[in-house]
Amino acid sequence: MTQDFRIRSLSPEEALGTAPALAAVLLDCVQGGASVSFMADMTLQEAEAFWREETAADDGRSILVAEDDAGVFGVVQVIPVATPNQPHRVDISKLLVHRRGRRRGAAEALMAATEDATRQLGRWLMVLDTVTGSPADFLYEKRGWSRAGVIPDYALYPDGALCDATFFYKALDR
Repeated sequence: MTQDFRIRSLSPEEALGTAPALAAVLLDCVQGGASVSFMADMTLQEAEAFWREETAADDGRSILVAEDDAGVFGVVQVIPVATPNQPHRVDISKLLVHRRGRRRGAAEALMAATEDATRQLGRWLMVLDTVTGSPADFLYEKRGWSRAGVIPDYALYPDGALCDATFFYKALDR
């Protein structure tokens, strides 16, 4: 199958300029019911403010996007942990794919790119959490991530219903 999109890492300047497109992806995911830290009443302005803050972070993070001829439709972040006792670890955050771009392999391609970005940062242990039983939950397991455990009632869906979270890790070859 030929991939009809590309994955790339944004420079800090590109990331800031892409905040409106990233906000549209985030808002679509929240409106679609994804538990990604925000509630159903989230506005596009709030989504853009979130991404402006994320893209302005001066912590060495990588922001990876999936894009096609219509623009950005997916994103994920690789965030190096800043504490002195974890110089080998990154957090994977906000794997989001707009509904217009789903079922094309973008989430899997973005997750493959997180491994390259982690290595480029000189790190090897990756950690993330997701809604238990969600499509992402199955994607991470398929990609070789290990389940560390489940915390019941960890977060809320946008409509206010509780959801469990599964924590995963993946150790790359050193």
